[in-house]
Amino acid sequence: MLGAVELWGPDGSPVSVGGQRPRALLAALALSVGRPVPTEQLVDAVYGEEPPGNAQHALQSQVSRIRALLPTGSLAKHPVGYVLTIDPDEVDAHRFERLAAEGRQLLALGDHGGARKALTEALELWRGPAPTVRLDDLRLAAIEDRVETDLALGRPDVAELRQLTKENPYRERLRGQLMRALAADGRQAEALASFDDARRTLADEFGADPSAELADAHLAVLRGANPMRPVPAQLTSFVGRDNEIRHVKDALQTSRLVTIIGPGGAGKTRLAVESARRVSEVCFVELAVVGDGERVPQAVIGALGLRDAGLFAGGEAPDPVARLVSGLTDRRILLLLDNCEHVVDGVARLARHLLGACAGLRILATSREALGVTGESLCPLPPLPAPDTIRLFEERAKAVRPGYHLDADTVGRICAAVDGLPLGIELAAARLRSFELDEVESRLRQLSHGDRTAEPRHQTLRAVVAWSWDLLAEDERAMAARLSVFAGGARLSAAEEVCGLPADVLAGLVDKSLVEVSAGRYRMLETVRAFCAEQLGDDTERVRRRHAEYFLRLAEDAEPRLRTGEQLAWMARLTAEHANLMSALRWAVDSDRASALRLAANTTWYLYLRGLRSEGMPLVVELMSVLGKEVPAGLGEEYAICAISANMHLDRIEDVMREPGRKLRFPYLVMLWAAIGTAEVITMELFDDDPWSLAFIQTAEGLRTLSFGDLAASRAAFGQALTSFREVGDRWGIANVLDQLAGIETLEGNPAAALTLLDEAIDVIGQLGDAEDAAELRCRRADNLLRVGDVAGARAIYAQVAERGTPPTLAAAHRGLGEIARLAGDLAAARELHERALTEYEPGPVIAAEIRPRILCGLGLIAAAQGDAELARERFEQAREEALTRYNLPAAAFAEQGLSDGELTWEQALHRLRERFVSNW
Repeated sequence: MLGAVELWGPDGSPVSVGGQRPRALLAALALSVGRPVPTEQLVDAVYGEEPPGNAQHALQSQVSRIRALLPTGSLAKHPVGYVLTIDPDEVDAHRFERLAAEGRQLLALGDHGGARKALTEALELWRGPAPTVRLDDLRLAAIEDRVETDLALGRPDVAELRQLTKENPYRERLRGQLMRALAADGRQAEALASFDDARRTLADEFGADPSAELADAHLAVLRGANPMRPVPAQLTSFVGRDNEIRHVKDALQTSRLVTIIGPGGAGKTRLAVESARRVSEVCFVELAVVGDGERVPQAVIGALGLRDAGLFAGGEAPDPVARLVSGLTDRRILLLLDNCEHVVDGVARLARHLLGACAGLRILATSREALGVTGESLCPLPPLPAPDTIRLFEERAKAVRPGYHLDADTVGRICAAVDGLPLGIELAAARLRSFELDEVESRLRQLSHGDRTAEPRHQTLRAVVAWSWDLLAEDERAMAARLSVFAGGARLSAAEEVCGLPADVLAGLVDKSLVEVSAGRYRMLETVRAFCAEQLGDDTERVRRRHAEYFLRLAEDAEPRLRTGEQLAWMARLTAEHANLMSALRWAVDSDRASALRLAANTTWYLYLRGLRSEGMPLVVELMSVLGKEVPAGLGEEYAICAISANMHLDRIEDVMREPGRKLRFPYLVMLWAAIGTAEVITMELFDDDPWSLAFIQTAEGLRTLSFGDLAASRAAFGQALTSFREVGDRWGIANVLDQLAGIETLEGNPAAALTLLDEAIDVIGQLGDAEDAAELRCRRADNLLRVGDVAGARAIYAQVAERGTPPTLAAAHRGLGEIARLAGDLAAARELHERALTEYEPGPVIAAEIRPRILCGLGLIAAAQGDAELARERFEQAREEALTRYNLPAAAFAEQGLSDGELTWEQALHRLRERFVSNW
């Protein structure tokens, strides 16, 4: 039915139906399978507007032909006509509807993997055009549902969505999905353009505004919604725990902090994941890979997709807890903090602070012990009850030994022997690969009589893990023990190199359910990993060194490539290994300081691009405290980078930079050095002649000439830098220079040109996942929208950025809203918003040269409009002094213009300042 009408026999072979009329009859009957179809309706379907003279007799003849092709009794006469009584699933149209409905239901339940499977199966039934408009609409709805699963699973197909929206320009849900897919791919400007196109189409064709769903998608793009880490997809089915899920959900309705507590292997993580699936905004934070409580805030920042600072910011990294507060304020979100027990104090401190500062935040934690925070609601996890334990064992047993007969009583005794712990049940079921059921039961019965000094359920699980260990071959034991040094799992190549054993040994551990593999990464459950780590014994130091050496090589290979067209691929590679890099750095700080310097330096630019500069800060401070002012031979640049990061021993940096013949291996060191104000001895000789260094030098020249107000020279330098950065493919450099060129267009009175440049900059910076700088760029976009008269568009952007942002973006947004109020004549509101922006402002080497003087100039204009000439002059003088102190003549010229009471244009004010100051700088 879903295409040309075709009929197949029981063996799947095609059956000839005949010409157009018998096909039309079969289609009409099949579309209404199980329901009688009136004779008149069948005549219309078969003969259309020209029925034969004896239509009923002719129809009966066609029915006889069709009846001969179908199973006996399946096509029956009915008082009103005829009825086809086969299984609806034998008709592809009905099977499609059932699968599409099943997929939609699974999607609503949050089972995105199951939903995608059902929807894909449904859509694969289609072979051609739909026989009815209704089925065509259902097909489009199923496609939209399947796209929704792709978005949820992080794998949307932008090309497919573009084609779908082209074919169906009025389907607003598809348009919204395209916008979300583009934004997720870092292509914010394209997403915004797609919305503008949809808005024009709807207005031109129907005189209508976009739907609420499409408007929400537009708002999310404008806000720069961050790619939060979703709850992890599960490889196996979830069995039982209905009462516990209800308990957790009920607790989350009445308490903002809920902790699921229980021993290792009890299923705390899985229960939390299943309980959180239907929450609209949830972020999963894996804490098992976090080495100490001080790093908990950084782990949450990373999981939320936040940055502790934008790429255009400089200076010291901000306080990560303050960054979390600014990123979570006014958001309704559930944080799922998994495996808290080893960092429980750090989690408790952070939870207490965030819950007190962020009214819309809820936290669901899993731990072996309570966090001990006031208002915490505990959900103790009891053993899985007997019926569910048996079902869990049976499901896992079928996966490892299909068709094997399971005696229910024996299975029940096995489950009881492991105290109903899900992990113990899964490990026991995995033993059926090499043991009979009664042998598994006998072995577990012996294990249950072991050492009783430990907590009973922990002791039982440990015994099961130990049995699994005992059954391993020597090389498998070695692989399992060595694999335990990895934090957050390992790629196959990393596991082979660090563990020194081939892939087939690792595959054996997967077969025995001691190691899981997902998306090409191998990892152990935390309970198993902890046991295996204990078995490493005297080999621990050697394997940790191999682990650190491997990830040091990875960091050193990646570092120069982060400034090339391979930037995104290497960022993704390092992000996947983030926990391993930090774990290796922790070991190196304790055991190999030279390696620690190298690793810290080679991950600095990666952390900078990710906006996680505070992540390794405690370790770098610890390292520099031990090293003191002694610069290790051959590691001068590494020392300088770490000294700047830690804000320690800064007096040693100039000695490093003055070394004769030095060519920087880390060219961005100059930028870090300039950020702390000690870059007086920077010379061209420091740079190599590679394209990135050339682009950086051209950017520096653009900034220098811009600060002096030489817009022509600055434009030329930035233009050359843009060409160079495009050649090497560095998105950070491209976005930075586009922003500067847009600023020049704004100063020269070309806001339309500035908007074009800013749109590209927003798109490029979005590819690096930098919501903070995207927000800053959007504020500049709003500034230029004001200049072209789009007050509503500017207000929308300022308001959206003001809802959620870092102090610099909040200050810029509130200044912009204040400017709109000033232009509208609401001077009281304008003054309040400007003063608020002034309190939110935080100094930084790039943005400070612009934002604070602009706020002060705004306050000067407001005071002048209110008739307070003295206050206006004071504000303009403050603005001019701020700008001149930071060598920013263009910003100072706005203040100079204000001080002239409108007698000077901005260009004239700039010329006056250049004559007065440039020769003295």
